[in-house]
This record gives sequence, structure tokens and C-alpha cells, in this order.
Amino acid sequence: MRKALLAAIVAVLVMASMLPGSSASARTGAGDAPDYSRKSCWYQVPDITKEVDTFYIYSTAYIESSFSEGSPDYATLDNIEMKMGALGEYVTNASVYEESTNVFVPYYRQAGLRFAGEVAAKKGNIDAAISGIPYVDITAALDYYFTKYNNGRPFIIAGHSQGSAMVKYVLKNYFKKHPDYYKRMVAAYAIGFSVTKEDLKENPHLKFATGERDTGVIVSWNTEGKKNVEENARNRALLPNAISINPLNWKLDETYAPASKNLGSFMLNEKAARYEIKNIGADAQVNLARGVIVTNAKAAPIALTDFFGPQSFHDDDYTFYYNNIKDNVAKRIAAYKANH
Repeated sequence: MRKALLAAIVAVLVMASMLPGSSASARTGAGDAPDYSRKSCWYQVPDITKEVDTFYIYSTAYIESSFSEGSPDYATLDNIEMKMGALGEYVTNASVYEESTNVFVPYYRQAGLRFAGEVAAKKGNIDAAISGIPYVDITAALDYYFTKYNNGRPFIIAGHSQGSAMVKYVLKNYFKKHPDYYKRMVAAYAIGFSVTKEDLKENPHLKFATGERDTGVIVSWNTEGKKNVEENARNRALLPNAISINPLNWKLDETYAPASKNLGSFMLNEKAARYEIKNIGADAQVNLARGVIVTNAKAAPIALTDFFGPQSFHDDDYTFYYNNIKDNVAKRIAAYKANH
């Protein structure tokens, strides 16, 4: 979230013209899904230049203003904080899919951080926060995407944090009702939110990745430092019996992957006001007991310790392993094409 906001500032400086303006047409009542035939309801509808698409769902960007007195539980579609966060997250996260796919990003009325935190505290997860208005919006966007934009192409569905919670919810529900779409899914990258053993047991149509080239599978991890593990810290993105795959060696066991296997992290150069590929020592090892990736990366943890613990790298689930994700997307697409 800190990263997304920083990225938004950078992106505004270099791509201000890309930010769609707020308009009455983008505003919807709580009971109505946005009209996704309107381009103002999308952050990006790309030109079609690739054989595979990505449908990307951004993470919680309705943050600071969600704590204001009287603030709604869900962002309006023209909420500027959310739109800025979506822009920034495109730079740091969704851009990893650009090299291999056409990246579609809808705006949606997401749960604010305050409300999502309250729901997670009461229920143990945020399903109750996303199963109403956000799910109505995302399924409407998916319906429009599949009927008007997809044209039968294979696709990836991806997200981060709340976006990945929504990816998981969509996999459980929407794609169970639409097996004709689901069979064209190359992979689901539900990074930065837990996929659990119970999720897989209760939804036998879902499969978790077991390597770097299997398709029709879920790819997921949460990234932490050793202090979170040692203190068994509360992390709102982490659920009991979570599963994480190692983004450097694509294994599910605790085989250590040194930073030498990292193809490049995508980190902010604040002085130059841009993101650059760097070596920050981002190694990776699965901790099976906690269900996370543990790293010794030289970077500051996310500041929201009440939500993620003293040493969570939630903001950097993508950026630490940026080039490895990019490489993996290409490999899974190649494997899908070879078998279809």
C-alpha cells in the first residue's frame, strides 16, 4: 500500500494523461453494478497485441480516506484515492503481465481498509466484505470482458491483497458457474492473500501450482521477514493452513532459494522518481508451518504493523520477485499453448 501510493505519485508525474477523469457516468448506486461498456469504468482496456489476456484486480487503495468520520465502507467508483492507487499498482504489479498478455483492469467499488479490517477481525477473513458490492462489480466486469473483449483467448486472472482475495472468491464461485471460461484459464496469480488447504478441499475444481509450468492452477504467496515468523505475528492477509509457492524455485517445500536465483526486483529509486530493476538480496524460503515466504531482502517492511505485523513485505510481494514472475508468466503461457 505504501508502495502503491509512492508508485501513484511517480506514475502521475510521468503518465498523468493516462488517469481517466471522474465523471457522473462512473458513479453508481450501491445496488447497481457499473456499466462496463463505458471506458470510464476501466483503468485499462488495452489494444489487443498478444494471444493471451490478463484480467487484473487491484488491491486495497481506499485507505486513508476510509478512516475519515462518516466515510462509506466501500469506495465510490470515482474515489480519487482508489484511482490513484490503481494507477500506482499498475506500475508496480500489473505491468509484470504486459510483456506476455493484454492487461485489462476494471475499476470496482472495493472495501476500504477500515471496513475490511473490521470484518477480518470479526470473521477471520474478508469474504463478508468482498462478497457483496465488490463481487457484484467484478462479476459484471468479467461478464462484459468475456462477452465483448476476450474473443475466446486464453487468459490469466491476477491480483494482489484484496484483489487476490477477490480472485480466490471468483475462482470458487464465478468460474464454478462458467466452466466454459474456466477451461481457458492459463493460471490464477492470487499473490498477497492466502489460499488455504481448506479452500482446495472444499472446491475440488481448484488446483494449486506444484511447479513452474503447470497450467489451470493457482499461484500464491505472502512475503514476510523472520521477525513476523518468530513472533507469530498477526497478518490480515494470512489465514490458517495457507499455502505459498516459492517464487524463485517454484517449489512447495522448504528448499531454500538464494538471492542469486532472483532475476531482478523492481524497486523505487526515490531520487530519480522511477522504478528500476535492482538486486536487493531478495531470497526466498517457504515456511510450511506459517504458510509464507520468508526473505532476507534489504528493504523496509510495510508500515501498517497493526494489520500485517512488524516485518511484513506485503507491499513487495510482486516487486521483490518481479522478473521471476514475468519469466514464469511466459513459461506457463508456453506450456498452455503446447497442450491446447
